[in-house]
Amino acid sequence: MQRPLRAAVPLTFVGAAALSLAACATAPVARDGLSAAARDYVVLQLAIGDKEEGYIDAFYGDPALRAEGKALAARSDLAALAARVVALQGRVTRASVEEPRRAAFLSAQLTAAATRLRMLRGEKLPFTEEAQGLFGVRPELKPLASYDPILARIEALVPGDGALADRVEAYQNRFTIPRDKLDTVFRTAIAACRAASTEHIALPPSERFDLAFVTGKSWSGYNYYLGDYKSRIEVNTDLPIRLSRAIDLGCHEGYPGHHVLNALLEERLVKAKGWTEFSVYPLYSPQSLLAEGSANYGIDLAFPGERKARYEAAVLAPLAALQAGEVGRYEQLGKLIQDLAGSRNTISQQLLDGQIDEAQAVRLTQRYGLVSQARAKQSVAFTRQYRSYVINYTIGRDMVARDIERLPDTKARWARMEQLLSEPTLPSDLQR
Repeated sequence: MQRPLRAAVPLTFVGAAALSLAACATAPVARDGLSAAARDYVVLQLAIGDKEEGYIDAFYGDPALRAEGKALAARSDLAALAARVVALQGRVTRASVEEPRRAAFLSAQLTAAATRLRMLRGEKLPFTEEAQGLFGVRPELKPLASYDPILARIEALVPGDGALADRVEAYQNRFTIPRDKLDTVFRTAIAACRAASTEHIALPPSERFDLAFVTGKSWSGYNYYLGDYKSRIEVNTDLPIRLSRAIDLGCHEGYPGHHVLNALLEERLVKAKGWTEFSVYPLYSPQSLLAEGSANYGIDLAFPGERKARYEAAVLAPLAALQAGEVGRYEQLGKLIQDLAGSRNTISQQLLDGQIDEAQAVRLTQRYGLVSQARAKQSVAFTRQYRSYVINYTIGRDMVARDIERLPDTKARWARMEQLLSEPTLPSDLQR
């Protein structure tokens, strides 16, 4: 998903001040208009991305802008880029009367860029402050003990001897998809996710994806959006993949998740409106809270109630050569485990704020995530790499769910989902 950060060289106070003054002196002459500011925003984000590998999740805009971003990065240090962020914020504010919502999106993205540059320059931010600066939401974290009643309910569902995490792991392993069945099962699941989504959302006729199975990653799945309505969906096979992950990843990475989000933004904002700022997607930004939150909620929207379990039992389990009779209980367990997902935020906060060490984080992840040590280590490795990004999967999902489920019926909910995915949506736009 993301490659290692390039090391940022600390600046002395005198050096930083001098560089900041130099940056102001060499900053581009302000031009009127939001579209001009948006163009410079793209160049600036690409320049930051040249300083930190993995900062840019997707770019499918004018190649000339990429060249400009690379040139800007070559002649600018982190302090100079931070000064440009401040200057561009001012331009966006002055031009905000043109299109207030578009300007609000740009401003929020620039706030995230400023926060990330602070981190790259060596500033250590508390977990909640980091999350607020990058993703536009200050997470409210529950104490781990608050998840104990959920563990008690799972104890009743998976009785037996030994640690609960070991029992749950052993039970779920019964639903592991054989490696030689993965491609067929995943392609079938993604097709079902697509059919459920396109029933309600019209996609560009040429949209498509490639599917690949990879190893050596800290994540379980990733969508690389390539532009022209095409994605590359990768699935990590480092650990055994269970039946439920086919629909989960098919919806999350594909339909109505990341692939649909990016295709709609390209079609309706970049190409139809000429809003070039949506041709670049910086990973550490409020855009990610909406992206991950909508992708996770999209699973429930596309397969509500018992539909997912029924489809897995009727179609996917036979394809995977698995027994279908226990799928209902397996999915019931999965829903209870989902209620534990918020514990990951608390564990991540404690780890990143130095309250616990990595070994403790792994043990707590095993206990509250009900996973094996290998899966717990993968989860902690993800947190080490992506830090407060973890909130987007849980808090983002809950925010999107509350916003959409206030509507009375399926048609209205899908219409709201389409609106969220195809407009300059910020966390503050979601109904609380």
